[in-house]
Amino acid sequence: MNLFTQREQIKGVLESLLFVAEKPLSIKFLHTMLNIPETYLKEVINELAEEYRARNSGIMIIKMEDSYQMLTNPQYAEWIKIFKQHTNNKLSEQALETLAIIAYKQPITKAEIEKIRGVNSDYAIKTLIEKKLIKIVGKKEVPGRPFLYGTTKEFLKTFGISSLNELPAVFDFNNANAA
Repeated sequence: MNLFTQREQIKGVLESLLFVAEKPLSIKFLHTMLNIPETYLKEVINELAEEYRARNSGIMIIKMEDSYQMLTNPQYAEWIKIFKQHTNNKLSEQALETLAIIAYKQPITKAEIEKIRGVNSDYAIKTLIEKKLIKIVGKKEVPGRPFLYGTTKEFLKTFGISSLNELPAVFDFNNANAA
């Protein structure tokens, strides 16, 4: 394999890793993972970043200390905002489940939600807050004073109801089995 092909493949691997990484990737991590000299990695990443800059790409690679991250180009932020407004109205099953728990049990803490769901709810809560369907409504008067979550006016608007009293009744499976 010639050097050009190898360099292009390494560039493709680095581009893929930077694209899927949720956090900046350090040169040390990439060196350990790929077993490629750090100076060569920096050179290839900088070359890739320059290619994006030169063509005014919608994505860019930025350096933070000794780490690199791929981000959208802020020059196109308005287009991203428009795109998100048109595509960001679907909720995952986990977010819907979390939202239902909050709607029926509010005010409720994250720990209480997680006890009901049996799984971590950080991402679902973050998503619901970003979509303005829930908000922090206070802090519970217990040690640690965890946040209490409740629904918002946007929640009511999104689901076409004027108050929480219009939510459908919760079916009691325990009592249904006894009948």
